[in-house]
Parts: sequence; C-alpha cells; structure tokens
Amino acid sequence: MSKKKHFELDQPLRHPDHHRPVSRRDFLGQGFRAGMATVLGGSIFSLFANPRMAHAELSSDLEAIRGLCGVSAQGAGKIPFICFDLAGGANIAGSNVLVGKQGGQLDFLSTAGYSKQGLPGDMAPSVTDAAGNSFINTDLGLAFHSDSQMLRGILEKIAPGTAGATNGAVIPARSENDTGNNPHNPMYGINRAGANGSLLALIGSQTSESGGNSMAPMDLINPEVRPTKIDRPSDVTGLVDVGDLVGLLSQEDTVAVMESMYRISNAKLGKVDTRVSNDAMIKDLVKCGYMKSADLADRFGNPSALDPALDPDIVGPAGIFSSDEFFGDREFQKTASTMKLVINGYAGAGTITMGGYDYHTGDRATGEMRDLRAGRCIGACLEYAARVGQPVMIYVFSDGSVFSNGMVDDSVEGRGKGVWTGDNQQTAASYFLVYNPAGRPTLLGGTADEQARHQQLGYMRASGDVETAGSPAANNVNQLVQTVVLNYMALHGEQGSFASLFPNHGLGNASLIDSLTAFAPIR
Repeated sequence: MSKKKHFELDQPLRHPDHHRPVSRRDFLGQGFRAGMATVLGGSIFSLFANPRMAHAELSSDLEAIRGLCGVSAQGAGKIPFICFDLAGGANIAGSNVLVGKQGGQLDFLSTAGYSKQGLPGDMAPSVTDAAGNSFINTDLGLAFHSDSQMLRGILEKIAPGTAGATNGAVIPARSENDTGNNPHNPMYGINRAGANGSLLALIGSQTSESGGNSMAPMDLINPEVRPTKIDRPSDVTGLVDVGDLVGLLSQEDTVAVMESMYRISNAKLGKVDTRVSNDAMIKDLVKCGYMKSADLADRFGNPSALDPALDPDIVGPAGIFSSDEFFGDREFQKTASTMKLVINGYAGAGTITMGGYDYHTGDRATGEMRDLRAGRCIGACLEYAARVGQPVMIYVFSDGSVFSNGMVDDSVEGRGKGVWTGDNQQTAASYFLVYNPAGRPTLLGGTADEQARHQQLGYMRASGDVETAGSPAANNVNQLVQTVVLNYMALHGEQGSFASLFPNHGLGNASLIDSLTAFAPIR
C-alpha cells in the first residue's frame, strides 16, 4: 500500500464517514479528549507505598471499635478490580487476543477470518514465520498473537514472575459501534458482589454515572456508590483533609490529641442520659466520629504520602514508570493513580477510560501505537499488584470493533499488518486477566479440551465473526457484564450466590453458568 502517514499517539481522529463529534463520548472515541487522568478514589489509604506499614496502629481501645464504626484498613477484602474502557471501538480479537471456533482459542479460523481481524495470511496463528517461529504467545496464560502490541506493552511493564502468575479468558461478544450507549461497565455489579473500599466504593475517570465512557446496566446502578472522579494525581493528595492541627503538631502528637479527645468524649457520654430511645445509637455515632478522625490523622497526616508520583514502586529508577514516562504521559499518571487506590483496597473497583480507539484511519500504525500504550497501562496494573502482593482482576472492553479489508500497512509502525478500514461490531470481543500472588489461576475442566473452552467463553465463526448463539453474552451486552461479574465471584468461590444477588440474570441454568466460569477460586 502507499505509505500513508499515520496519526500521532494523541492526535485526534477525524473520520469523513462519521458525524462531527458532539457528545463527550464522540470526543473520547475520536481522541479529541483524553480519558481524564483518573485516580479512582476508593480507598485513599492505598496511596501509601506500602499501606500496611505506612502508619502505626491506633491505641488498643480505639482499635477495638473499628468493627463497630465500620472503619476498615483494607476495604471489604475482595479482589481488586480495574476495567479499561477503550473508547471508540478498539480491536481485541485476532490481532491482540486470539479467538477461535468452538474448540477454543487455538481452534483456528479461516485465513479470510484472520484477514478480517487484521492479520495477513503469512501472520495467521495457524502458520509459522520463515524461521519456524509460532505466532502464538501464551506468556500470560491467555493466548495472544505474538506480535500483539497490547501484549508487547504488557510484557514491557511486568516481571517474568508476574507473567507466570497471570492467566486470562476471552469473551467473543458483539456491541454497538462508536456509542457510549452500550451498557458495558460492570462496576456496580462488582460492588454488589461485595467489592468495596475503605474510603470509596467505586472510582472512575469520567463524571458519567458509570465512571467511564460506556454506560452501566440500568438494573445494576446504585446511586449510593456512584463512582467518584479524580482527574489528576494532585487530586489524590487532596482527597483527605485532616485540618490545621497536623501543621501545628507532629503527626504522632496529632493522633495522640485525637485519641485523647475520643476518650474524654467517651467518658462524658457515659454520664449523659439523652432520654431518647436511640440513646446507645447516638452515643455510638459520636464515639465513631472521634475514632474516625483519629484514624484519618493516623493514616493521612502526611498528605505527600498519598502522592502516586512519590511511590518508588511506581515512579523512579526502580519504578514501573520512569520519571520521563510518568510526567510525559497523562494516561500513565491516570493509571498510576487508579492502581494505587484500587489495588491497595481503598477503592473497591475503578474504571480507566482511554480515548482515541476509533482508529479505522486507513492505516495500521495509528492503532498499533495506541494498543501499545493501552498494554503498558494494563501491564503496570499487573506489576503493581505483584509488588504490593495483592491479586487483581483486569477487564478490557471497547464499544464495538474494527475490520480490515486485507490491504497491508508496510510502514515500520504498521508492522506489515492489515489496515483498519472501518467499524464492525461482528469482530468484537472483551477479555480479562487475573493475577494471583500464589501462582497462575487454574482453568476449570478436567482435560485440556475442556480447559480451552473455559478460557474462551463463546466462539467465533470461521469467517471471523462472533457466533451470536455461542454464549448468552455473545449478542447481549447486559449479559456480557453478568458474565464478567460471575467470573469475579467465582474467583472468591462465591458463584453459588450469583442467582440470589442477580435474580433477573440471563445466563441460564446452573450447568450453563458453570460453562461460563473460567477459573477455580483464588481467594
């Protein structure tokens, strides 16, 4: 093909066959607006480099009423959950995560099917290159194309040990192209399944009801836990205000003063009869108010400790990001802020929206560069979880997808792959990765063939299109969300409670639900 100039990484994408961007979602998908730098603000306690060692315990009399006051250092204790909302219709199937026919990822599609998914015949996973090397990479358990730029970005950021303790599953499923009306976002369902943070329940990079570009299913929305939006790392440090006392005294002295105030108040309350029927409840509320103030000063008396940029595991010579990377890319700042909060348990779940994934620009390089950056952000979350010693589930989705007409972009960044020609919901898929500090999560199934079908929940036709009868999720985005939530619960061994928590689900009977579950419990 002619060497068409590709779009730069943050350059907006103007498509002649699309209307001019009008809504926030239009601007996001076409890259006119970045997916705000988000510090999903769940539990700000996570913002310490090592939050378990970042503060001394409160005195024993205050520690004893943590349960009564609902003050937890680690949230609800569920597996941290982060989703990446790639706004605009990114490619996932084929050129990134392999998707096959009924037998699983390696039940290969036709050559034409892979061409539609951006892979020319000499790069299809069913063949090898001239040197005999496979185009299949299973470093993360889940099979990726070996030249996937999303995979390349992930592997750039993680240690070999992190890769070895990661596994994943892919879900072939259609959704509408270029619209935020797809109810893709699962965070409310994840919260209903028990995820909560010690400071905030949910966080997201957008001010929308879902916290991201795509909507949340209407039947799952709970206004009480609407995601909190934080736009930049400086907002993280401003999430907690402990007043002027810390400026006058040392942090230790401030905590001691707060504890004394609690004890004085508690002693006086013991001598007071409020003469109301809820006397005990009122006194508990007053006591807990003082206890929470002492806990706040104990954890966050030094606001600089909340700054992701000052965490050596995240930024610096030994960090996941170099200083130049971190301060030169808002997407990295957003990702760092989010993973700091969620992985440490201070938010139950978070959404990172990345804009500019409507990249059917008549070349391949534009999409490759953006997939690479998304991969680096995903890899950073996996690696940070490994450094903190926490498991994490990462879910990646997009509104619709793209297709190739078979023309090849032979530029350096195009890598000899098919150009992205236009939108096509038929080639869409979502996937999730699970990191477990104790070792790679185990797929369900007694044989390799059974495990392959648990790693790919649904399938595609040989033509490269989603088989809409392949699973309940294949042609219904609400049920795609339910499938993700089911798998989150299964990681805790709680899939048996799915039907009671989601009585109107559409995933079928117990046998079908089992077939839609990827992994054995890890917690």
